[in-house]
Amino acid sequence: MVNTQIFEWSSVKETTFDLKAYLSERRSQVEAALEQSITVVYPEILYESMRYSLLAGGKRLRPILCLAGCELAGGTIEMAMPTACTLEMIHTFSLIHDDLPGMDNDDYRRGKLTNHKIYGENIAILAGDALLAYAFEFLVVQTKRVAAQHLLQVVAKLAHAVAATGLVGGQVVDLQSEGLQNIDIETLNFIHAHKTGALLETSVLSGALLAGVDNKILLPLSHYARNIGLAFQIIDDVLDMTGTQEELGKTPGKDQKAGKVTYPSLWGIEESKLKAQKLVDSAKAELVCFGEKAQPLMAIADYITARTH
Repeated sequence: MVNTQIFEWSSVKETTFDLKAYLSERRSQVEAALEQSITVVYPEILYESMRYSLLAGGKRLRPILCLAGCELAGGTIEMAMPTACTLEMIHTFSLIHDDLPGMDNDDYRRGKLTNHKIYGENIAILAGDALLAYAFEFLVVQTKRVAAQHLLQVVAKLAHAVAATGLVGGQVVDLQSEGLQNIDIETLNFIHAHKTGALLETSVLSGALLAGVDNKILLPLSHYARNIGLAFQIIDDVLDMTGTQEELGKTPGKDQKAGKVTYPSLWGIEESKLKAQKLVDSAKAELVCFGEKAQPLMAIADYITARTH
């Protein structure tokens, strides 16, 4: 009887966090900050191109993870918002370039025509370049009430996550792997740990770093973020096979047409879902020590496997 009562109490407690309301509120805050982050000046076409992709909507998962990480570590939304916007600028740069004909060659992103379809390849490339450079200026100039050494840690971690050591390196191996059928799980994990996981991990950790935490907090957050990063990519691969263009906001089936090895192609769809859920369970286990402060990050982990786009 006691065990039943504990189980029922725990279940009620777990359902008290309203993730939908949380994501909606944080997304609105991020959207408002992004709207103000770039104004259109001469040469107008460049700034319009930057704003077109930056303000095209999306889940805003990376900035929200940053805000949640900062709050868990005792910081505030205000101190983390410039970093949150920086993460979205960097993510947007990567999407603009990823969609180019020389990369993944996609016509749609977030339900809209991709940047190069509107502004041409040359402007799209330069808009991505401009967003990446401006992201770091925005971070340094706009961040307030954060110790300089903590801000420098964030700058270094962001740069590491984007460079050959992160996103760009993962993209190169991804391109080199197209059409090859002998890609093993280690190579696939390398691609996605760098191409997708590095920036997701940095999103969580950068928020905490702003608050000046030590490794006692950073290590479990890092383990959490790596697990959800891989789970996120596995579900992305599943959705690419099972989702529609309306659901995904981009062309489905691109990986298969490009001859890419994916998690479902190695494991099958159902096994991929199971492995993603195990990763989410492991991620949540890392946060138990933080108690109720970890509720947003816990709920976001569950959202990653439940999402349809």
